[in-house]
Amino acid sequence: MKSAVVLLPGLNRDRDMIAALTKVSGNPPLTVWQTDTEIPDVDLIVIPGGFSYGDYLRCGAIAARMPVMRAVAEKAAKGVMVMGVCNGFQILLEAGLLPGALMRNASLKFVCREVKLQVANANTAFTRNYAHGQIIRCPVAHHDGNFFADAETLSRIEGDGQVVFRYAEGTNPNGAINDIAGIVSTSGNVFGLMPHPENLIEDAHGGSDGRALFESALGIAA
Repeated sequence: MKSAVVLLPGLNRDRDMIAALTKVSGNPPLTVWQTDTEIPDVDLIVIPGGFSYGDYLRCGAIAARMPVMRAVAEKAAKGVMVMGVCNGFQILLEAGLLPGALMRNASLKFVCREVKLQVANANTAFTRNYAHGQIIRCPVAHHDGNFFADAETLSRIEGDGQVVFRYAEGTNPNGAINDIAGIVSTSGNVFGLMPHPENLIEDAHGGSDGRALFESALGIAA
């Protein structure tokens, strides 16, 4: 499968994401820039983490209005898989490609540590190489990761199985409602996750719990 990584001013996890996609697939992803109005034919588009545009206004608010995000939305509407991690998740929410919002951490402090995640839905294109209920380790690094949705939206995403990952075993680092760490769109091809699986894909990272996510998204059998 071919992949592409979106580059935006202020992102600082783009190289980590490019390295992860390259290591898992064996092929480096294409890169697209903020002003690009078209994205080449790829199977997976990834928006990495960081602090796009300095997190001015709201995290991801400016990035979500860049020309490249219109191109991402067009690809998503055609069924191309799209994944946003950390700031990428924030951007997908601001762009309206996923429901809900990410608010300031309940502690009002930046959190950088390892958490545990439980696979809440293993029947997605992003989690098919995990088992339902599986607990994995994953690092986080964010100030605005507190997922929130109004009662109606929350009921819908819970009922439709859109919650893909939850913080497990009391490790919720930000106060996210229902311990939600990652969700998928109703169409199943747009996915957002607050933790950083790209930083736990090989022994050099201290573990490889995040690798199966990339293998799943890239169509690599377990």
